[in-house]
Amino acid sequence: QVQHVESGGGLVQTGGSLRLTCARSGGATYFMGWFRQTPGNERSLVANINYMGDVTHYTSAVKGRFTISRDNAKNYVYLQMNSLKPDDTAVYYCNSFPPEDPWGQGTQVTVSS
Repeated sequence: QVQHVESGGGLVQTGGSLRLTCARSGGATYFMGWFRQTPGNERSLVANINYMGDVTHYTSAVKGRFTISRDNAKNYVYLQMNSLKPDDTAVYYCNSFPPEDPWGQGTQVTVSS
């Protein structure tokens, strides 16, 4: 049974940084992604990364500010978030990409203005 546990969220001021960690158990997958969701909206892709870590994709809203990486030995995926903006406020989740496995609880990121 695949499980995802996200951590690292919190409250930060505009311009601040956070590093999110996703611990995946139950087997590795080639593409992993970070997603986010705000109340009343669907979950959307933030970034994804291939198994080797040399192919990444970012949604335009975060390009140049966020960096996705992974540690395959630990089956972890990270999201380094810099220059945070209030629009980045959301619950952040990780999953395979495309998302085919059970979702975790997510981690709340709140950016104050």
